[in-house]
Amino acid sequence: MIEKAKTMLLVLLVSISLVQSYMLAYSMPGLGATVKTEQDIINAEPLGMPSDLDSVIAPEEMIIHFGSDKHTVLYPGTTFYDMILRGRIQGREFKGFQRNPVSVLNWDEVRRNDMGVELRFPNGLPIDLLKKLLKVQGDLLFLNEMIDRIWIFKTSDTEVVRTFFFTADGETVYESTQADLTVRDVQDYVGFGEYQTKYAVTSDGIYLPSKPIQSVESIYGYETYSPDLMQRNLFFDPATTKALKDRNGSQIFTDGKRGLQVEQNGMWIIYTDPAASQSVDNLLGENVFASVEYVNSHGGWDGSHLFVNTEYVGDGKAGRVVQFQQYLDHYPVIPAPHFQYGRIRLTMQQRFVTEYTRSLITLAKKADSREPRWLPGGDDLKAALDQYERRSEAVRVFPALQAEPQLEERKLKFSPVWVVQLADGTQDVLLHAYPRGYVPPKSDEDDEPDKESGGDHSSPPPANGSGNNGSGSNGDGGKETLDAGSADKSADAGKRTGIDTDADAGKDKSMDVGAVFNGTNLGPG
Repeated sequence: MIEKAKTMLLVLLVSISLVQSYMLAYSMPGLGATVKTEQDIINAEPLGMPSDLDSVIAPEEMIIHFGSDKHTVLYPGTTFYDMILRGRIQGREFKGFQRNPVSVLNWDEVRRNDMGVELRFPNGLPIDLLKKLLKVQGDLLFLNEMIDRIWIFKTSDTEVVRTFFFTADGETVYESTQADLTVRDVQDYVGFGEYQTKYAVTSDGIYLPSKPIQSVESIYGYETYSPDLMQRNLFFDPATTKALKDRNGSQIFTDGKRGLQVEQNGMWIIYTDPAASQSVDNLLGENVFASVEYVNSHGGWDGSHLFVNTEYVGDGKAGRVVQFQQYLDHYPVIPAPHFQYGRIRLTMQQRFVTEYTRSLITLAKKADSREPRWLPGGDDLKAALDQYERRSEAVRVFPALQAEPQLEERKLKFSPVWVVQLADGTQDVLLHAYPRGYVPPKSDEDDEPDKESGGDHSSPPPANGSGNNGSGSNGDGGKETLDAGSADKSADAGKRTGIDTDADAGKDKSMDVGAVFNGTNLGPG
């Protein structure tokens, strides 16, 4: 009898051990319930809309390779980006990872010759965050990596589809030998991009459009949260705070430990809480999750946002700075000189917020005015990049909207610009849009997608200045507004390649950035 009892007890203990092992292997430590801190129990008043982690994780760029050294770039929120990522790739499984040195293939040849799609996450994304976007399974070595690119392609001389995950240190690639993808899938991705503007690649890997791209200039009214409201929202006991003013006119609230500095006439805040954990662990994935929850409870999200990693961290784990980039009309928003706007930035210590900076502006739901504007492409854009004073440090060029205040009218103007991003994270305006009313001449590429556009714009007027003055701007990502009729053309192309899509549905989706991002605000600085 005693032996039977011992046997049953042993079986029970083994079962409990197996259950615990399963939970440890397949859950995300630190992303569930944690010990509540004083920051968690502040009775914050609801302000902006809440968001979730899934809504702020996405590639900042999607590059379509057609073969024959032809490419196009899609940005978050545009129709075909969403169709490929959300409608096609997101539901597939990636497993069976094999580790190789990055030199396992000649990637320049793959880019030139093989059709496929690249998903790019500048500075890398931890696997625990990537798993919020894709169905990824791998061993512990793979799960500890930071991934900055995923490249899916069909080899030109075979009917084989290969999928590679690139580590952010540039030394290793993991091939998913059991990816749930077919040749038909890759052909579909390429079909979606057939009628988009073609991009050329510089010798150092920067993608530039072969002709101008259309954007939009808009003006929005706005309101602001009051400093008193944010004071009640951020301090554990607002009754104990004191209000001060510094020499620059900034308003400061402090309870002796924490501080809230209100700048730009009540439109920008810097909140600091110096309490710090003694733990050496400071995982980026956990900090991003905690940041989303913190913003939900302390101001919320005004519009659409995307998490961007502002710097590469060598060990792939530590990550104190979490930043969210604001998007408007499918474009990232960057500030004008001397005007902070377009990002939410948090400094974290083991899920604890030590600094929180953000705008107090909330935009009106509809623009007061909207006007089409064309951003330079082809030779004009290439010349501006070549003449840029820090050209050797440039790693990326992307379209954005620069926010300029019109204080007397309580409005913000969002002007299309090209932004250059440098290796150290600095972002600078490279070129402004052509003057209002300018429309580029129709090129051969508009009618024949497979024919190279020579970039002949019949001597277009000069763009409105360049950013070679070195004024840094915080912004990341970008979006190309589709040329008129391109949604219909790509849908027709999709039918020819067997893609099951709906052009009208695509148009509706492209106008709703919320279909891609559920609201969040961040950008590299």
